[in-house]
Amino acid sequence: MISLSRRILLQTAAAAVAIGLGAGAAKAEDTIKVGVLATLEGAFTVLGEDSMRGFELALQQHNGMAGGKKIVVVTGSSDASPDSAIAAARKLVEQDKVDILIGPLSGSEGLAVKDYAKTQPQVTFVNGTSAAQDTTLRNPAPNFFRFTTDGVQWQAGLGEYAFKDKGYKKVVSIAEDYDFPYSQVFGFMAEYCKAGGHVVDKFWVPIGTKDFSSIVASIPEDIDAIYVALGGADAVNFLTQYQDAGGDKPLVGGSITVDQTVLGSEGKRKDALIGTPSAGPIADNWDDPRWHKFVADYQKAFPKGFPSPSLFAHGYYVETEAVLTALDKVGGDLSGGQKKFRDTLAALEIDTPTGKVHLDKNRNGIADIFLTEVAVGSDGKLYNKVVRVIPQVPQTMGMDEAAFLALGPATRDNPSCP
Repeated sequence: MISLSRRILLQTAAAAVAIGLGAGAAKAEDTIKVGVLATLEGAFTVLGEDSMRGFELALQQHNGMAGGKKIVVVTGSSDASPDSAIAAARKLVEQDKVDILIGPLSGSEGLAVKDYAKTQPQVTFVNGTSAAQDTTLRNPAPNFFRFTTDGVQWQAGLGEYAFKDKGYKKVVSIAEDYDFPYSQVFGFMAEYCKAGGHVVDKFWVPIGTKDFSSIVASIPEDIDAIYVALGGADAVNFLTQYQDAGGDKPLVGGSITVDQTVLGSEGKRKDALIGTPSAGPIADNWDDPRWHKFVADYQKAFPKGFPSPSLFAHGYYVETEAVLTALDKVGGDLSGGQKKFRDTLAALEIDTPTGKVHLDKNRNGIADIFLTEVAVGSDGKLYNKVVRVIPQVPQTMGMDEAAFLALGPATRDNPSCP
């Protein structure tokens, strides 16, 4: 049986060929070649598959055109490791000669692709959903843009809510050992520790961990909750094994731990997430006509997708919308080292399914963030219920830039409040 990710690769390749053939005698100047890079292998495959749905939806809504030119699509696949992301980016840029690259999906991949972008000034790089803080905050690349905000921003409101509203005074954290979860833990702890909470221990696990038994056995009894920043199969494996071991501590969720890629998985183990507070760039029941339309369009286009689009579908949709909108504004003009296109992209304010987004001086998004709790719908399916919206969260979380940078980069050990 052919996998969905493999089908996506084949279908997209076929689409690219079809566009090229459909153009017939279309000249190169009548087309723009866009590379899209997602994790279609490894533990995050299901995340990558939904990111491709977001990309495809945006492209469909533009009829495969932007700035009066046909969009030729070439797909690259990674497994969430920096090396695989760089290998795929190199192929797209140096062999396929794409004009614009959209991606990658995962945190450490983004840091690597940002550095690679500096060596390829002829190409514009637009993030997928990679959300490591320093992809844009420190040493940014002038040709790398991110409309989807970062993992620190995604936790706005959560730490204070966990301490003051849920009453969790002591927690431990369990997260994957790479740059995106470092940013998530940083964002949670920045508020939680300031409010008076204590993170008594932090557990880091490799992506693709299947056996969490030693972690589960190490969780102390005298804590109030567990902060979990695991994604995809890792999240499902942890939840299953924690429940099987009789664990009953409440959970606080990182953004991808309560995403539809986990809530929409098969089995009852995910039900342990009901009532879990979290925060992130989307909320499944946000009552806004822009979100309602996005969900309806996604469900119509992908009847076998998730009940509601994941943050990965949303992220790739937003980034692709930004690219296509900017191309429309400049009439597809990529001349002069793409300067006119990049200037337009940097100044762009777009109206997304989750509100207005614009970029800061480092070309990083400023956007609304949603504080949520996992709830059960009338159809029995899990969703993220809006608790409140934190408007227009900047990358410095509202702090003075110098003071924020003085906190240091998000790492395994920073911050700390034992």
